[in-house]
Amino acid sequence: MASYTIEHVIDVRHWSDALFSFTTTRNPGLRFENGQFIMLGLDSGRGGRITRAYSMASANYEDHLEFYSIKVPNGPLTSRLKFVGPGSPVLVSSKPTGTLVLRDLKPGKRLFLLATGTGVAPFLAVAKDPETYGQFEQVFLIRGARTQDGLAYADSVLAGLRTNPYLGEFVGAQFNDHPTLTREAFRNQGRITSWLETASLSPQTDRFMVCGNMRMIDDVNRLLAARGFNVSPRIGVPGDYVIERAFVESFDTRAEQANAASR
Repeated sequence: MASYTIEHVIDVRHWSDALFSFTTTRNPGLRFENGQFIMLGLDSGRGGRITRAYSMASANYEDHLEFYSIKVPNGPLTSRLKFVGPGSPVLVSSKPTGTLVLRDLKPGKRLFLLATGTGVAPFLAVAKDPETYGQFEQVFLIRGARTQDGLAYADSVLAGLRTNPYLGEFVGAQFNDHPTLTREAFRNQGRITSWLETASLSPQTDRFMVCGNMRMIDDVNRLLAARGFNVSPRIGVPGDYVIERAFVESFDTRAEQANAASR
């Protein structure tokens, strides 16, 4: 079982009634790969804790940790987490993991980061990684949300990245941002899968990372497989694309339990 350290909130920003981001201190001994996640939570009292998996939106070289979260109505964790402020203690596990890592992609020329909702968080860390621009000639962030306030957090992070004195040049030359909405008028509209169905792609040159809601991941799996793309089957085995398997597997387990209960 992973051990936990107590970190303290540095800053919190609420982007809408349903979304917020926050930064915390970082234990100097914590090491992770960009795109990974950790368990984060709060003390529930009497020695217990409430924890959930959160991807780091901060890069592995930054001296703080940054997270992006939805506020789940009556959620055991977020109903309390949404009230944290500067100085508030949070629990952060010492064991990062995850399958959204560059080393599990085969060599290619273009990298597509497909995200819905708070699933954009790990890709902001990937976008901050110099290795991303050394490994791929072009990087495309295709991010979907329901309304414009669902784009605000990533908009802010990307604006800072474009003016970053070390990465700004690479971002300006190689990074492409494609936000799209499903419930408001916007310059790009529709689901990410609608974009994917019409995009010109090749298994020889194009690689993908996918994170978001289960429906989107399932549809992207189907569409990419139909075009001859092969998913990385597990950590350490490169593929044409990667998904965050921990989240998918936990969803599958819950679905099986629900189906069994309904019989």
